[in-house]
Amino acid sequence: MAYHQGRMPDSSPHTPAPPTPDEDLNPLAPFRHGVFAMLWSTWLIANLCMWMNDVAAAWLMTTLTSKPIWVALVQTAATLPVFLLGLPSGALADILDRKRFLFFTQVWVAVVGTLLALAIFLKVVNPPLLLMLLFLNGVGLALRWPVFSAIVPELVPRSQLPAALALNGVSMNTSRILGPLIAGAIIASLGSAWVFLLNAALSIVAAVVITRWKREHRPDPLGRESLRGAMRVGLQYVAQSYHLKGVLIRIAIFFFHSTALMALLPLVARDTKGGDAGTFTVLLAAMGAGAVASSFALPRLRQMFARDRLVLLGAGTQAVVMAVMAFNTHLWLGVLAMAMGGAAWLTTANSLSVSAQISLPDWVRARGMSMYQMAIMGATASGAAVWGQIATWAGVPMALALAAATGFVVMVLACWLWPDRGVMEDPTPAGPMPRPQVTTPPESGHVVVTVEYRIDPAKAPAFRRLMEESRRSRLRQGAVAWELLSDINDPARYLEVIEDASWTDHLRRFERTSAADAALRERKLAFHLGEDPPVVRRAVRESTVRGERPAFSDANVRTAMTDRGEM
Repeated sequence: MAYHQGRMPDSSPHTPAPPTPDEDLNPLAPFRHGVFAMLWSTWLIANLCMWMNDVAAAWLMTTLTSKPIWVALVQTAATLPVFLLGLPSGALADILDRKRFLFFTQVWVAVVGTLLALAIFLKVVNPPLLLMLLFLNGVGLALRWPVFSAIVPELVPRSQLPAALALNGVSMNTSRILGPLIAGAIIASLGSAWVFLLNAALSIVAAVVITRWKREHRPDPLGRESLRGAMRVGLQYVAQSYHLKGVLIRIAIFFFHSTALMALLPLVARDTKGGDAGTFTVLLAAMGAGAVASSFALPRLRQMFARDRLVLLGAGTQAVVMAVMAFNTHLWLGVLAMAMGGAAWLTTANSLSVSAQISLPDWVRARGMSMYQMAIMGATASGAAVWGQIATWAGVPMALALAAATGFVVMVLACWLWPDRGVMEDPTPAGPMPRPQVTTPPESGHVVVTVEYRIDPAKAPAFRRLMEESRRSRLRQGAVAWELLSDINDPARYLEVIEDASWTDHLRRFERTSAADAALRERKLAFHLGEDPPVVRRAVRESTVRGERPAFSDANVRTAMTDRGEM
């Protein structure tokens, strides 16, 4: 991890030295950090394998069947595992040694690539078997992506994160150019089996490179979270974040519609004059070239336009590209359109990826980004199936035209109904927080905490609105329940009740306090009347009767002076 939970970011040996302003403006500045450059090369190899695999699998399927639904299901089989396994893999990436986990994913992909090659060599491959092996390859992608996404922010300064993510986009799209070209040449000369065999070899090379990464894994002093608990907290964090939910809605809309072009591109290539495997390769390469070229314009675009303006620009451009490709039969026009589509894809994906990354604290980053990837892959998998079926019923041109029209309209509605507020909570750790002191920490049972406030009744409406923010903050940190009680007989008395799954989970919330949480605490304190701070009490829920409240012990009373983390 970039830093221990509860410590300031600069306390970790993984954190790079602060950059100069000139470095921040340089789109290649992240390459000055050796570990980033090394792992970026690993990411390039991984993406190269992914695109070679996709091209070989898509073209192989067209030789096994001519039905559009089977061809479109290649995309579904490759991306569905990321949707199904995204959250568990993100949770594992947050609680396990990320270096070892990343190494394991590369070995997994190599094994599946070898099995694909053997199936073709033995001439036993058929559409169902191909989809099954592609699904297993997708499992490796599902495990790999959250890990790499989570480690990028610990390799470069925060100010260089947009550039680092853009370079990751360059890696993806450089491989989008080279991968299809290499795969196309191998398919034409040797056959698809050798593409999958080469993928296996390159994945082993990437695994060896990862072993050179000298990263110290620091176990959490509170112990490893359970997988179930880590998944719950990850879901809660996103569910209680207005900003992250807006990002996920936009990225899902974009990929659900734009995947129509990728899923049906082999058939579009066949319908192009003189279309063959080389045509498919050229169109994919053009898309990659457009994305790479646009990455150098992204810093200026981010200065000129707000995030949602860039997203709408990308969605509108993508809609135009799909409309052109729906009825085009000329290779030169297809190349120009696909280059514009690549630029639109990178602009939209990078804008939303940066927006998600900078709003996530390190302790939940892999889980948050896994849900971002789940939104992409879930939308891609379902979109490929939907548009493939529509193409089967009404033809490829109609499916692409419908995806183009609805994609832009739905994105406009999303930006209107869920507007970007332009302000994000600061996820930077607040620093070491004093832990509660108790005589005998409970070994089991839910921990229930109450914070008693005295509020001027005239200011109660504003206080209740502020406590809604407190509810979201507590649940993001991992609390299992929250409520605000008002005293019927004393209108100035309010009781905030927070429930944690265990004493250890209760202590974890102290480690997860962010700068935004600390600022919120001070805003709540400003409403409190009297010289004495709010009184904090803790209790253990020992009853098994549902809904029965716990008893509170005077021995566990703590004031805000010694326990400010609960205010």
